[in-house]
Amino acid sequence: MISTFFHAVFYNPIYNALVALVALIPGSDVGIAVILVTIVIRLILLPFSLSAARTQRAMKFLEPKIKELKERHKGHKEKEALETLALYREAKVNPFASILTVFIQIPVLLALYWVFYYEPFSTVSAINMTRLYSFTPVPPMVSLEFLGIISVAGKSMVLAFLAGITQFYQAHLALSGTMKPSDAKGMQNDFQRVMGMQLKYVFPFIIAAISYTTSGAIALYFITTNLAGALQEIYVRRTIAVEISREVK
Repeated sequence: MISTFFHAVFYNPIYNALVALVALIPGSDVGIAVILVTIVIRLILLPFSLSAARTQRAMKFLEPKIKELKERHKGHKEKEALETLALYREAKVNPFASILTVFIQIPVLLALYWVFYYEPFSTVSAINMTRLYSFTPVPPMVSLEFLGIISVAGKSMVLAFLAGITQFYQAHLALSGTMKPSDAKGMQNDFQRVMGMQLKYVFPFIIAAISYTTSGAIALYFITTNLAGALQEIYVRRTIAVEISREVK
């Protein structure tokens, strides 16, 4: 039942969008279709992503006030909790919003990845017709040469390298902004700092390895989503962060 729901709501719509774009794009370039589908999905998820980013930023700005509350009401957990919730309400922050946002995005991003991973089509005959809607156009041909230069069907060292580099860049921006670990001491903050280091210096190698061992289409997906994430972080810094700093002062 869960599998049926997942395919009906997430997987099949994305697959149909990919096939339709290949049919509509001049030259039927699969690489361009992968990029466009990824961008469209990121735009659909943008309100949820910005909501999570706003919450994370607001929590950072509220850290000194929350620390002050803990010191003031040490030993009085109930009063501390009530005043903390009042502080969140005053700053228009829902601490659980970012968790909900992640759960909303996970099935969509998984479906997007799995479409590129499990059902790459090298020819028109390789398209899974059973998944297509009646109105989805079937491309007359399929081109796996991205911009006529790099094949997205097999391994690509260039695209895998770019996937790793863009992941590093996105992580660097996030860890110096939205996801910047707190300077305060404590087990939780130490854990955040360790995870941040792994996200910045280990995860790019993992992404590059996955991109190289799968296909150029997967690498293009990672490159596009990494750059979209980096642009989102820049936007958050220039707009949402300024807005929140005014609200919580």
